[in-house]
Amino acid sequence: MATKKFEFSKDVYLFGTCIVDVGFSDAGIDAIKVLESFGIRVHFPMAQSCCGQPAFTSGNPKEATKVARAQLDLFPESWPIVVLSGSCTGMFRHHYSDLFKADDPDFERAKSVSDQAVEFTEYLACLPPLKSQNETPVSVVVHTACSAQRETDTQSSTQKILQYWPHVEQKIADHGTECCGFGGSFSVRFPNISGKMVDDKCQALEATKAEELISSDCACMMNINGRLAKRDAKLKGQHIASFIRAQCLPETSHE
Repeated sequence: MATKKFEFSKDVYLFGTCIVDVGFSDAGIDAIKVLESFGIRVHFPMAQSCCGQPAFTSGNPKEATKVARAQLDLFPESWPIVVLSGSCTGMFRHHYSDLFKADDPDFERAKSVSDQAVEFTEYLACLPPLKSQNETPVSVVVHTACSAQRETDTQSSTQKILQYWPHVEQKIADHGTECCGFGGSFSVRFPNISGKMVDDKCQALEATKAEELISSDCACMMNINGRLAKRDAKLKGQHIASFIRAQCLPETSHE
């Protein structure tokens, strides 16, 4: 899937996602700092909540539509909506058309939101390369959510950004395209299967001997980090926005 092209905009919206809001607020702050380093004004609508994906993937389109509809008024300008999750970007971009049909009064607004949505690394990949302020060699392994692999080009844009910096070595994990086992309500409905899947994922990530684990999807990170902690692993995942901020804006990374 080709990366969606977005031109530089002096203003963008940031959609932090419900998972970032609940458990990874630092990732949201780090993303804002990175975007601001380009001279971009970042607008964060405080009423934002969830894109509707959990209900949609659980087979509850009515509930998903109700949640999704509540987001539509938050983005009145035609600025890019930078989303801190590949899977949530996919929900905006591909599945709002499943929820809002042509006869729905909010059809046009939903279409606009779909067109404006861009995943964080997708957007950065369309901008001039950020210069790293850190030349200390570091090895990283990237986990890309399976839904993001299907519905956005997050994997390619992440690789492109990391290639800007020669001191960053990218390790490749076995079975990288496989799901971590989270899958929203899947991990609740099928905990034994989910547990085996995340064990396999963690084993493959640890086997790379990478020093850092990064991802664009904090839902996956929540699942993987929990299992890594139970395995007493040294590896711990972080959102790519946090990694980029630490590399390129070290003087502000501990505010």
